[in-house]
Amino acid sequence: MQYLHTMVRVSDLKASLSFYCDLLGLEEVRRKDVPEGRFTLVFLAPPGQSGAQVELTHNWDSDERYGEGRNFGHLAYRVDDIYAACQRFIDAGVTINRPPRDGHMAFVRSPDNISIELLQAGNPLPVCEPWASMSNSGKW
Repeated sequence: MQYLHTMVRVSDLKASLSFYCDLLGLEEVRRKDVPEGRFTLVFLAPPGQSGAQVELTHNWDSDERYGEGRNFGHLAYRVDDIYAACQRFIDAGVTINRPPRDGHMAFVRSPDNISIELLQAGNPLPVCEPWASMSNSGKW
């Protein structure tokens, strides 16, 4: 398993980049604008490092004021076998909130209701049951 990033929602991307980059000293590693979803993702890391990133998520049209808990999105981990990882959670009685229908991504929640994103290492695994037809459950 490899720790990937922590996602934080931001209401003002310019002010947030100033804080995280100019003041805290992180550097922009990559950026993804998604016009159809009306959001931007900006990944930041300490200079010269690519691990343990902070993902700033800016929803373009949102006027939501994020309070503690809503602005923090999720922890993300890369796993060697997403199906085996999800099966371990199910066997332990944990609900898979967003099943790995695509062989690539899933979400579960910690006992304290923190969203955990699981991402398949390398290419997505072949789509298969029971995952392909499993529906979302709750929020992720």
